Amino acid sequence: MTRPGRATAAALTAVCLSGALAACGNAGAADTDTLTVYSAQHESLVRTMLEGFTDETGIEVEFRDGNDAELANQIVQEGEASPADVFLTENSPSIAVLDREGLLAPLEQQTLDQVGEQFRPSSGTWTGFAARSTVLVYDPTALAEDQLPASILDLADPAWEGRIGIAAGGADFQAIVAAVLALRGEEATRAWLEGLERNAAVYQSNTAVMVAADEGEIDAGVMYHYYWYRDQAEGGLKGDDARLHFFGSGDPGAFLSTSGAAVLASSDQQDDAQRLVAYLTSPEAQARLAESTALEYAVGVGVPSAEALPPLDTLGAPAVDPASLDQERVTELMQEVGLL
Repeated sequence: MTRPGRATAAALTAVCLSGALAACGNAGAADTDTLTVYSAQHESLVRTMLEGFTDETGIEVEFRDGNDAELANQIVQEGEASPADVFLTENSPSIAVLDREGLLAPLEQQTLDQVGEQFRPSSGTWTGFAARSTVLVYDPTALAEDQLPASILDLADPAWEGRIGIAAGGADFQAIVAAVLALRGEEATRAWLEGLERNAAVYQSNTAVMVAADEGEIDAGVMYHYYWYRDQAEGGLKGDDARLHFFGSGDPGAFLSTSGAAVLASSDQQDDAQRLVAYLTSPEAQARLAESTALEYAVGVGVPSAEALPPLDTLGAPAVDPASLDQERVTELMQEVGLL
């Protein structure tokens, strides 16, 4: 298969991104291969983790950016003709869609073994490379600690009407819904979503939810942990008065969402694509994640996350098979109750 848009080598020393599409290489690598990576993850995080990949391997990387669902749908539509060699997601439901469609190649066992078992499906066709914890961000002047909900499902109670916020249209929140569906089933998930449709103000982003809680516009909101931790590291300009509540105890509200990496079965550069995913999950790349300003969780075996974060093993996250997260059904349910 002929690949369109292959870039020539450039005199750069690290993987780089520029706008929606960029290519980079190492000086003197005149005839290197180029991998096309469809990426929904944050540019800064991917850039940090893949630092030095081109220098070490001689493989150039060309990125095409978008959101999880957009890129997954594009790959499905492109089918065997897709130019993508590797797919990186923010959350795992979209990569699970491609897995069920049979569009992913098995990963090498050595790559899988670099990551904790809870962060990869039993199929062995993709792996996690970062994780984020679901949390409740709240206004401590409105909620004392003994008033915080024991479960994320409690937010459907009429007592929370007008007091909570969610970013219903985002891939982050929809991944959380997928976890509730996997853990509690459709009937309970529908009831929870119906309660949220009544109770919650809908915001455009997780950051907007955090700001609303910080400013007392809402009592609490659902989001991922790293928005607050990154804001604190940057001086607390958006969330200095807000606090986080970790649900723990195996509750769906303690769900750990996984960012996934996969090699497309249609890629004609299988070896190079496997090398990129292996690099991303290596102890070196995982350590760079932990040392970065991204403040997402490292998932590499034996690699501790950033010191500012509560350790993974203290979060009480529920056991969720990442292959069981059903994005299509989540979208249908949210549309049926009026949240989308």
